[in-house]
Amino acid sequence: MRLSALFTRLIVFIAAAFLSVAAAQTTVSVVEERSVLAVQETLVDQGYDWATVLGDGLQVILEGEAPTEAVRFRAISAAGGMVDASRVIDNLSVTDSEIITPPEFAIEILRNDAGVSLIGLIPATTDREALAARITDIADGQPVTDLLEVADYPTPPTWRDAVNYALRALSLLNKSKISVKADLVIINAISDSPEEKRQLEVALARNRPDAVRLAIDISAPRPVISPFTTRFILDADGARFDACTADTQDALDQILDAASEAGFQERANCILALGAPSRTWGEAVAQSITAVENMGGGTVTIADTDVTLIAPVGTGQATFDNIVGRLENSLPEAFALTAELPELPDETGEDVAQFTATLSPEGTVQLRGRVPDDVTNTVVENFANARFPQRDITMGTRTAEGLPAGWSVRVLAAIEALSELSNGAVVVDADKLQIRGNTGNEDASGAISRLLIEKLGQTADFEIDVTYVKELDPIAGLPTPEECIAQIIAATEGRKITFDPGSADLTAATQPVVDDIADILKKCGDLPIRVSGFTDSQGREVMNQQLSQDRADAVLTALRARRVPVSTFESIGFGEENPIADNDTEEGREANRRIEFSLIVPETTAEETSILDELAAETPIEDTQEDDASQTDDTATESE
Repeated sequence: MRLSALFTRLIVFIAAAFLSVAAAQTTVSVVEERSVLAVQETLVDQGYDWATVLGDGLQVILEGEAPTEAVRFRAISAAGGMVDASRVIDNLSVTDSEIITPPEFAIEILRNDAGVSLIGLIPATTDREALAARITDIADGQPVTDLLEVADYPTPPTWRDAVNYALRALSLLNKSKISVKADLVIINAISDSPEEKRQLEVALARNRPDAVRLAIDISAPRPVISPFTTRFILDADGARFDACTADTQDALDQILDAASEAGFQERANCILALGAPSRTWGEAVAQSITAVENMGGGTVTIADTDVTLIAPVGTGQATFDNIVGRLENSLPEAFALTAELPELPDETGEDVAQFTATLSPEGTVQLRGRVPDDVTNTVVENFANARFPQRDITMGTRTAEGLPAGWSVRVLAAIEALSELSNGAVVVDADKLQIRGNTGNEDASGAISRLLIEKLGQTADFEIDVTYVKELDPIAGLPTPEECIAQIIAATEGRKITFDPGSADLTAATQPVVDDIADILKKCGDLPIRVSGFTDSQGREVMNQQLSQDRADAVLTALRARRVPVSTFESIGFGEENPIADNDTEEGREANRRIEFSLIVPETTAEETSILDELAAETPIEDTQEDDASQTDDTATESE
């Protein structure tokens, strides 16, 4: 019996053991499954779907290939956030980087009165000596601080073009910051005047490489204008400004908002300038324009603190008094209002006094009409000669009595106004002055308005109809580099630059050719131009090369003597190289003796294979490389 009880207990113990083991295995399996599922979901949610999660009891095993070491570490940390970090087994590997991402090459160039400084990262293939020599030449005696670092990575294809352009820009800008990347050049600079700003913007835009983006921000000091003037007109032809000046952007916005309400829809050529008589300038001008709108037309002139309002002919007296009264009471303090209601014209059929001055596109000036006496006539002629120097002036004036008061001043003011135009006409009547024509100055209308207000007073009645023509603008109308070369070709068609036999002295007959080329180059601005000299094959090669160099230098000297800016020019003698005709005939030798003008195109240098390239290619690389010293020039002119 004792044996039976012992056997029963043993069976119960064994059964309990088996049940415990089974329960433990089931618990471990459930924990393992849930742990694996939780970690896998977390990794997928965080973008680590390349990782595989396996379970081994309570341990969580991570397998897979991480793209980088940092990503591998983040995946392990993410798994450790779901289960105890001690249970995470790292079986992850990292992808081998076959190609190392090169850094971004960039240079920051700063130039001011203290000198030139450079900081950044440049390719190892850069010719440091040539770069340093070029920067030193641009600095023109100022100290140069070179903090450039070098990296041995492949050079971007547009890097050299961007650097060459940045250095050309640096040579033009004395106070500037230039940021250079392979596909972008950012220029921030300070100019001495608005005119210089326009010249620099045009020059920089013309020389930009095609594959390089450009951002230019050139600031210029605001001009000082006196009298500080705005003139607004509303008539049958619509709303317009003869002159528009503001002291701040907020004031300008006020003025343009009021003008827009009055029907002004064109682009306003307004100037931000110094010299405003009051901080409330914008408010005073806006209120004055609104008064013109309420009156249904008229002209308002604000010169410093004087506001002159001229109502349209036919305005009712009550309407006139009401609008003028409201404006007078609302104008800011310090502004004074003068208002005028013109009377209806008296059509009596009497002879009307008139003076007319015209300026033709060819530069001919004609003066016709009435002057009070011979002394005034002489003064008018002398004044015209002073305002239009070296122009053909034709006098068609005659003396007459009974002219309106101030007639002489009106005539002289009209001639001075005409000198602001490229071509046009001005008509002086007893009660009105009209100016019409074309100009290459965007602010010509404002300049004429200020001139007439200063000479004739604010109540003067004048009408300005001036058109801005880009082709007449001496800056915006500059030809492109290719157009300059084409113009030289056209100017030398059938003509050659000739020299005395065996020498570099220009012949007398060739002087007009050089004059014409100089006139073209003066209009082209600063361009990189090469003057190349060539000879025939007669004589020794060394002497021919020296003679061609001397002749190219002589042409450059002749252009410099004609005040052509040649700082960006270079002269090269090629001797008997590159013949364009047969040297066995006299005609061919004559053709080969020539001078050519061409644009300087930056040399393209073959990229050297870096160590990283060799590792990436994993193939032997030839030790010898040919330098690409080829150079492409634009079409050139032929001359001797």
